[in-house]
Amino acid sequence: MSVILAQLSMTTPESILKQYWGFDNFRPLQRDIIQSVLDGQDTLALLPTGGGKSVCFQIPALCTEGVCIVVSPLIALMKDQVENLKKRDISAAAIYSGMHYKDIDRILDNAVYGGLKFLYLSPERLLTELAKERIKRMKVNLLAIDEAHCVSQWGYDFRPSYLQVANIRQHLGNVPVLALTATATPDVVKDICEKLEFKPDTAKNLRIFQQDFNRKNLAYVVRNVEDKEAKLLEILQKIQGSSVVYVRNRKRTKELAHFLLQKGIKTDFYHAGLSPDERSMKQDAWITDKTRVIVATNAFGMGIDKPNVRSVIHLDLPDSLEAYFQEAGRGGRDAQKSFSVLLYNKLDAANLTYQFEMGYPDMKDIRRTYEALGSYLQLAVGGGLGESFDFNITDFSDRFKLEVLKTYSCLKVLEQDGWVSFTEGVFISSSMKVIVNRETLYDYELKHKDVDKIIKAMLRAFQGVMNDYVEFNEQRFAQFLRMSVMDLEKILHRFHLDTIIDYRPKKDKPQLTFLRDRVDSQHLTIDYTLYMFRKKRAEFRLKKAIEYAELSICRSQQLLHYFGQTDTASCGICDVCIDKSKEELDSNDFDVFKEKINRLLKREPLGLKEIADSFSEKQRTKVIQTIGFMLDEGGLKKEGDKFRVK
Repeated sequence: MSVILAQLSMTTPESILKQYWGFDNFRPLQRDIIQSVLDGQDTLALLPTGGGKSVCFQIPALCTEGVCIVVSPLIALMKDQVENLKKRDISAAAIYSGMHYKDIDRILDNAVYGGLKFLYLSPERLLTELAKERIKRMKVNLLAIDEAHCVSQWGYDFRPSYLQVANIRQHLGNVPVLALTATATPDVVKDICEKLEFKPDTAKNLRIFQQDFNRKNLAYVVRNVEDKEAKLLEILQKIQGSSVVYVRNRKRTKELAHFLLQKGIKTDFYHAGLSPDERSMKQDAWITDKTRVIVATNAFGMGIDKPNVRSVIHLDLPDSLEAYFQEAGRGGRDAQKSFSVLLYNKLDAANLTYQFEMGYPDMKDIRRTYEALGSYLQLAVGGGLGESFDFNITDFSDRFKLEVLKTYSCLKVLEQDGWVSFTEGVFISSSMKVIVNRETLYDYELKHKDVDKIIKAMLRAFQGVMNDYVEFNEQRFAQFLRMSVMDLEKILHRFHLDTIIDYRPKKDKPQLTFLRDRVDSQHLTIDYTLYMFRKKRAEFRLKKAIEYAELSICRSQQLLHYFGQTDTASCGICDVCIDKSKEELDSNDFDVFKEKINRLLKREPLGLKEIADSFSEKQRTKVIQTIGFMLDEGGLKKEGDKFRVK
């Protein structure tokens, strides 16, 4: 009996959190969400960036027998979570565009026969007949929907395939659904619950857990400037510590990183076009503070939980407050004061408006792009369902004399209407398997003495290669063999042609998947009513983003109101609140007090009381306010209980 009780005690959420993650306590709301799922209830979790969403489905899944199916549109995030689970000795795998059919088949079999605890799927892969048939045979304990705002056409990142996710519920019985997102307006919350067919609890309530979106330690700042580079440098010189700088395109990441390096700031750049090894190296250097500043596109930050980020700076206005709030929220996760700064000018509004207009092309352009796809991929009418292709949008646009931006917009329309799926950059490791028996392989070695050494090294280095596919890195294997990568690849291709191994070279290219059979372009249709609805919603989000930058209303209040928290007070620390406080202080008084404080502190560092005692009793409250403003502006710094001039 005591053995059974001991086993049961190991399946409590607290014991699993301690065993696998090493933490003694849950973050706010995590335990309530987990209990709701363990109670078998459909649950919606709204946790801001860094709130620990993944633990909310990983722990209840580990508490119960069976496999957890996780639906996510973000391939990079899926792969990161799978790797993190494997590091904790938890079995997990992901299926996404570009994978070989045999690998997909093997992973699904593992999930059916109990070899997996977590199965990650893109929504498109979840809805294939192959996946649906295997899921019927799986013992599923939870269906987790990550980035659940993608379900809603009211949201900023709608994915049509998400609308079909609820259909899988008919194969799962009473398995609960946990939907998770960091950003959702009240309309989106309602839409998620409806589209995923949430069942109310016994009290006829929907289980919705929302953490307060108010980040009291984040100071939101907008600076209206023409010379953004100069202002960026000034900010980074004033606000010490780790920083993320977001820009819109890849070329700009490299240019800005070079600019900051020349100014003596340890900086690197990051975007989705880098190789996986480069991305990992740059990310690790930043996380471990070897690099102070990372200049990145929005490809950076997903799944990264670095607590001590002191500033997140946007050089371009994002096209939605959802995107801005998520990216800005990567600062200050250690609860210490951090700054989320937007550098803005009127040109930003004009650029965003232009991109919005280009983002909704007419039907003639959509049909032309679709027809060109068939020719480019040599895909016949009536074929293509479920097929994935390496796809270079620049090469495609050049070949058919199309504008890249307009082509991208046409692909997004086709994606939103469920014709294709376009994924920007998928890395799939090289893999191989010996497909002959040992006797045949030995006979091959005897006949080909020039490659005998390589075959022996392959068998030593990759145990299990005779039984299953093993992932490997050509560069490392070539170094081990003391030969060039090019020569090694030639030999592996030779083995493949001689049907000794099945060799699958790595992929690191965007993928385009046909979600329906190709039709003649004249028969291509889209739901025009929904198209116009999405266009209006995008225009609304764009206007709200521009208002955020231009209105003199507390920045935090604007963000919180947008997400449905309408009863919040002014934050007191954003640029708008500080400017208003300075007006109340009176700018002349502020300048006088500031000058005297600087004079005092240039002589020696002083404590707050020592500074205040240098003024009359009537002035002391205003002096303390002035010191606060000077700290926010970066003119002062505090060391222990003493202040000094920077």
